[in-house]
Amino acid sequence: MSVPAWFARSVFRAQEAVMRRPSFSVLAELDRTQWLSPEALAEYQTRRLNVLLQTALTHSPWHADRLRATGLAYAVASGAVMLADLPRLPTMDKRDARDNVERLVWRGAPGGVFKYTTGGSSGEPLIFYFGRARQAADAAGRLRARRWWGVQPGDREVYLWGAPVELNKTDRIKTLRDRLVNQLLLNAFEMSPARMDDYLAAVQSWNPKAIYGYASSLTLLAAHAEARGIQPKLPALRVVSTTGEPLFPHQRELIERVFGVPVSVEYGARDAGLMALESPDHALLQMSETHLVEVLDEAGNPVEEGEAVITSLVSAAQPFIRYRTGDVVRRSGKADPGGRGLAVLDAVVGRQTDFIVAADGRIMHALAVIYVLRAIPGVSQFKLIQHTVDQMEVLVVPDARWNDAARDAVLAGLRARLGPALKIDLKLLDAIAAEASGKYRYVVSHVPLHGALENAVV
Repeated sequence: MSVPAWFARSVFRAQEAVMRRPSFSVLAELDRTQWLSPEALAEYQTRRLNVLLQTALTHSPWHADRLRATGLAYAVASGAVMLADLPRLPTMDKRDARDNVERLVWRGAPGGVFKYTTGGSSGEPLIFYFGRARQAADAAGRLRARRWWGVQPGDREVYLWGAPVELNKTDRIKTLRDRLVNQLLLNAFEMSPARMDDYLAAVQSWNPKAIYGYASSLTLLAAHAEARGIQPKLPALRVVSTTGEPLFPHQRELIERVFGVPVSVEYGARDAGLMALESPDHALLQMSETHLVEVLDEAGNPVEEGEAVITSLVSAAQPFIRYRTGDVVRRSGKADPGGRGLAVLDAVVGRQTDFIVAADGRIMHALAVIYVLRAIPGVSQFKLIQHTVDQMEVLVVPDARWNDAARDAVLAGLRARLGPALKIDLKLLDAIAAEASGKYRYVVSHVPLHGALENAVV
C-alpha cells in the first residue's frame, strides 16, 4: 500500500530534519548550481576546495602534515588555493585511509560523525567516517537526478538492494519508514526463480515511477521476466537506475526492452560518495559541486582513460583528498547536451562483481558475501571462489586482529548466507595475487546461471 506523494514527501522532509541532514536545502542549491557556466562552476569549486583544505589543515593531522610538506599550508590558511594547485599534493589510497583513520577523522564535525565499513569489490575492508554534509550531498544528488527524469521526492520507487538475512526490530522499523516515503525494498540477496516471480508481481502492483538497484541484479530480474514471458505493465514508470557496477550494452538493452523505459547509470562508492549520474540526454554528469575528478595513469599523469582520483568537497568529517578510487573511467570532451555546466564522463569501465548461487537455487549478488567478510575484524584482504553450490574457497590476508573468533565469524556468516551445509576451505595467505589480466576480482563463481539468465550477465 502506497501513500499520497505529498504525504511521503512530508515524511521524507521530517525525517531529514530529525536526522539533522540538510538534504532539501542542498537539493535547492544543486538545482541552482547545475546551470552555472563551467567558469562559474570552477569558481564555486575553488571556494569549496579552500574550505575543505582549511578544515583538513585544522582538524586532520595526516592531511596537515602533507599540506605543510608541499608548501601549501600558507595558501590554505589564507584561502588562496587554486584548482591548479591541487596536483601539488600527493595522492592517497585505500591503505592510507585505513591505516591513518585516527589522524584523518574530525570527530567534532558539525552534526557528528558516523562509522562505516566497506570492502566493496576491492576485497580490502576500509573503516572510515562521514558526516551529515556527505549524507545530504548524496541524497540531494540522487533527488536532483530523479527530477531530470520527471520523478519527484515522494513518488513511488522500488529498490532492488541488499538486505540482512533476518530482519531485526530496527530493520522492521526501517521497512515501515520506507513505505511511508513510498519506497519498496526487494532483497537482491534472495533471487531464486520463485522469489523473482514474487518481485515482478510486487513491482507491477506498486507501479513505481523509478526502479533502482544493482546493475547485475536488475539484469537478472529482467532476464527472468523475459524467460517467463512476462512483460510488466508499469504505466507510471519513467526510469530504471542502475548502480554498483558497470552496465554493459546488452544489459541496458535487455532492461529497457523488458521494463519499457530508459536506463540511467549511477556511479558512486561508499567511501568516495556519489560522483556521477546519467541524464535523459545519455550524458553521465559528474557531481561537480561536490567532487573534483581527476583521471590519471599509474604515474599520476592526466589521461583520457585511467583511474578516477577524487577530491570530495563534502568529506570534512574524514577528508578524501586526491583519493585513488581504483575505478577506471574515461573522460568525455563533450558538454552536457541539456545545457548544464556539469562535467561529463564518457564511461565507467572498471567495476564488476559476480553472482553467487546457493544450494537451494537462490541467486545472490556478490555483495551478499562481501558484506560478511568486510565486517569482520582481522580480515585485511580477501577473495571468495565458489567452485560448486556447496563448496567455497576463502582466501584471507589476516592482520594483527585475526583470531579463532574471526575464523568462526567467517564460517558462520557465509553459512548463514549460503546454507549450513556449505563446505568452506579457508586459507590464510601473505598476499592475494591479481588475475592474469592484471585486474583484481574478489568474488569469483564457477557455478553457471543457465539459459537466458546466463546470457544476461556474461
